[in-house]
Amino acid sequence: MPKIPPCTRNEMIRKLKRLGFDGPFSGGKHSYMKRGKFRLIIPNPHRGQIDSSLIKEILKQAQIRKEDWLKV
Repeated sequence: MPKIPPCTRNEMIRKLKRLGFDGPFSGGKHSYMKRGKFRLIIPNPHRGQIDSSLIKEILKQAQIRKEDWLKV
């Protein structure tokens, strides 16, 4: 199975939308996205890409399988 590559925040948002999330919505210090009643905190905009280790943590919280992430 290939590794999860780093991606930009915009790429992450697009993929999460394809996986059924709505948003992003502004929250306290961070934006969030929703799927049903589940609320997922996403990283703030910054230069460069989001590291694959942070993406893995976000996928774990959202209960998204690595295979599903790589398909979208």
